[in-house]
Amino acid sequence: MSRTKKDADSTVHEQLSVREGEERWTAEELAEVRAGLQVEEQRLAAEVDEAEHDLVELMRSFGDGAGDDQADAGAATWEREHELSLTNNAKALLDQTRHALERIDQGTYGDCESCGTAIGKMRLQAFPRATLCMTCKQKQERR
Repeated sequence: MSRTKKDADSTVHEQLSVREGEERWTAEELAEVRAGLQVEEQRLAAEVDEAEHDLVELMRSFGDGAGDDQADAGAATWEREHELSLTNNAKALLDQTRHALERIDQGTYGDCESCGTAIGKMRLQAFPRATLCMTCKQKQERR
């Protein structure tokens, strides 16, 4: 019989990095983070599907733009760009969420992807998709 993700969490949590002074992850805490990420994954996947559908419909409704005045053409372009931006943002969040779930499965959840130190359990509980420790995140934002 195959093991469930919850069963896997009962051993993976012991391997996850934590910052000095933090308590180790419990199986329950990790299962809670995983469940939250899975709910977010489903929500974002549905949002991406809907946004892509809306974008296709939007493109169909505008046709070739022949006969539009400049204001109509500008509004259509803005609306298309806005929908595209929302779709790309949802896709990026979905990718980050899936990446976090993969990191849990691999036992690397909690390790900074830049320097390898612990991200911090409290940071991950607040922002489960985090891949960088605070120091590396601050350096990234300064660039």
